[in-house]
Amino acid sequence: MTEGRAVKRAKVNTRLPHLLMGAGILYFLVPLLWVVVAATKSQPDLLDSPALWFADFNLVDNIELLFREDDGAYGKWLLNTALYSGLSALGATALAAAAGYGLARFQFLGKRLFETALLGMIMVPATALVLPTYLILSEVELVDTMWAVILPSLLSPFGAYLIRVFVAESVPVELIDAARIDRAGELRIFWQIAVPMMRPAIVTVFLFTLVATWNNYFLPLVMLSDSDLYPLTVGLTTWFNTAQQEAGTRMLFNLVVTGSLLAIVPLVVAFVLLQRFWRSGAAAGALK
Repeated sequence: MTEGRAVKRAKVNTRLPHLLMGAGILYFLVPLLWVVVAATKSQPDLLDSPALWFADFNLVDNIELLFREDDGAYGKWLLNTALYSGLSALGATALAAAAGYGLARFQFLGKRLFETALLGMIMVPATALVLPTYLILSEVELVDTMWAVILPSLLSPFGAYLIRVFVAESVPVELIDAARIDRAGELRIFWQIAVPMMRPAIVTVFLFTLVATWNNYFLPLVMLSDSDLYPLTVGLTTWFNTAQQEAGTRMLFNLVVTGSLLAIVPLVVAFVLLQRFWRSGAAAGALK
């Protein structure tokens, strides 16, 4: 009897994590499934047909209408989003890599204070800094320009701390000391030795910043008033609000959903292309 109960408990203990994982996967897949299904419908079908069931296939027509609406506004918003996200991700990753490496491998006065301040900055919500940032940028007349979105996105306290922890664990001090003995400069050590070993952390910071900037809504909403500078988040929200105000008489609901689906594609491509860099043990055997 005791062995039978132990077997049953073991089965329950193994099934429960799988059930929880399945519920989590379903929770995240249902909204994505709805977007895919809804993007194939015309606006009347979108409003009348079952939410998670296909109607007449109008995806191609929706895409054509999407890029023609408002004189091609969606194409401008897509390019703006790619520009904001690409420059922000590259700049934030470069700064985080340099800051994280410096905190992990150099000793200087006030280092502990810097690390404590970095942890404090991670705890501050990004939205809480938008209004102070607006006041600062308005003083230098950068509001309603692309720099009003890019410059605040260049700072990534989380990215700097992540790389600092990764370097401390995965970039051996002995390897750096050996390079210094061979009279390699600090910049060369960083670029040719540390950066290749930091690649998994660098790619992680790049993707996190890319996704955060791509999906950012509040910052560009506050900073930008020119619709030609809008990213996808603000532009599609503008269309959605217009469709609500006009009670669905203007064919915009289907375009908002189709635009949302297309906005996901670049992020999926980025993750697929860069996931090969997520390898653990990048520094394994470096000292052998």
